[in-house]
Amino acid sequence: RKLDEQWQDKALALATELGISIVGRSRKQKIVVGEDYVTERLTINGATFRYRQIEQSFTQPNAAVNTHMIEWACAQSTDLRGDLLELYCGNGNFTLPLAQHFDAVLATELSKTSVRAARHNIESNNVNNVELIRLSAEEVSTAMRGDREFRRLQSLHKPLAKYALDTLFVDPPRAGLDSATLAMAAGFETILYISCNPNTLADNLQTLNNSHRISSFALFDQFPYTHHMECGVRLDRRV
Repeated sequence: RKLDEQWQDKALALATELGISIVGRSRKQKIVVGEDYVTERLTINGATFRYRQIEQSFTQPNAAVNTHMIEWACAQSTDLRGDLLELYCGNGNFTLPLAQHFDAVLATELSKTSVRAARHNIESNNVNNVELIRLSAEEVSTAMRGDREFRRLQSLHKPLAKYALDTLFVDPPRAGLDSATLAMAAGFETILYISCNPNTLADNLQTLNNSHRISSFALFDQFPYTHHMECGVRLDRRV
């Protein structure tokens, strides 16, 4: 049903009474009473990061476990040097804390809503060594091979080839990494892989095992009492 003036009046009254925001959706309608986002604060290794979580955009649902995941990723990065390439950065969930461990971070994301949130989060947390580009993982692979020049990459402070991209961080959707991204990943010294699907992770690891070895593995139970499990893997290039 269409959200009419009566709905808006009642939503406004409820929002005022409870001190909240309300987002109403119906077919081809989105009505916002207040804001369409919340601000989440996470304390990572003693430092507080503020994340804008926009309605209908992806976010990690379990804040406590998410904090452990981010701290694990940071712990894996303490001995790494150079620059970081991050695929599927979302709203900057891992990006902001990880940026402390690298000279520069190139973060990529395709979702316009997530990119908008990530740009806000980078600025509001005063992170100044992250460059965010709206590209898919497949497009990044194409650019890294030099097969195509993307206009969006022209905003970088220097040409893509000039970055010391020794470390790759990925947090892909349940389908895992596509074949082109896997081929690109094989060229990195270190890969940090966060997975929400152990099955596709196992498939990807079979391929990556040809060029890398697993040096750290962790499990994170985002959804207790379900079969879902998040995994964290660090892979280092075989000597």
